[in-house]
Amino acid sequence: MGQVLHGSAKTTHAVRAALQRSKAKVAQLAERYDLNEKTVRKWRKRSSVEDLPMGPKTVRSTVLSPEEEAICVAFRRHTLLALDDCLYALQATVPRLTRSALHRLFQRHGLSRLPEVKGEPRKRFASYPLGYFHIDLTEVRTEEGKLRLFVAVDRTSKFAFARLVESAGKMEAAQFLRDLIEAVPYRIHIVLTDNGVQFTPRKQDIYDGDHIFDRVCDEHGIEHRLTKVNHPWTNGQVERMNRTIKDATVRRYHYASHEQLRAHLADFINAYNYGKRLKALRGLTPCEFVAKRWSDEPKRFRVDPAHHTTGPNT
Repeated sequence: MGQVLHGSAKTTHAVRAALQRSKAKVAQLAERYDLNEKTVRKWRKRSSVEDLPMGPKTVRSTVLSPEEEAICVAFRRHTLLALDDCLYALQATVPRLTRSALHRLFQRHGLSRLPEVKGEPRKRFASYPLGYFHIDLTEVRTEEGKLRLFVAVDRTSKFAFARLVESAGKMEAAQFLRDLIEAVPYRIHIVLTDNGVQFTPRKQDIYDGDHIFDRVCDEHGIEHRLTKVNHPWTNGQVERMNRTIKDATVRRYHYASHEQLRAHLADFINAYNYGKRLKALRGLTPCEFVAKRWSDEPKRFRVDPAHHTTGPNT
């Protein structure tokens, strides 16, 4: 491969080697090769004919301080999270952090590629438009006793909705669905639940008529789907959301009353919907993703999402 020179270069590798071998005076060499005497002296002092690398001697970020760089590197080594996950987790601590700056930092420290993990690749959920909700029921406790927690999460936008109730029958499940329909600014077209009595009639209840949960679905044009019996992973998105909620509430804090848990749960759900940046949404929060879809697909919405929310987010 030939030598690559910039447009103003006056010396080649051969000229530089000749300057280093020659015993002639500097002035004579400058005149012979049409060079400045400073250039001749520079190349006679060097032992190589290659250009020196440009830029700073010590490579460091122009955005991050040394302490912030150390935080980012230690976080990556300890967690082995993907680049985007590291970015979303660290931005709260390092507000100036950008994706490109973090990527360059990991490259400099040899952390740009995570170790390969053997195993079958995860299967992705089928793609659906907004309005496909997974719904589930779980149990939590406070000092006052036991509560049942209804949880719903949108498969596409990851928008979450939750309600605490003291008893969980089919009437409470139907009311939860009505509250969900009212809370979501877009139309719900599918709900997926398990085969619990709160959501579907038992085989022996052949004379009870339509289940109240199915009647609410029919009233609003919603298709009600059921998971296969003994296949809870079919509803895995909301099962994972159940764990996330419990990890942030009852598994971490003690609640003296039901009202304390209700207040904290409402704060957590709002923080998740408005502040949690998700890799599945390309770094957007659930509410930012919904607002983006509003601009792209307004026909799927009942109301403008910005007008649907009261408080500081209006």
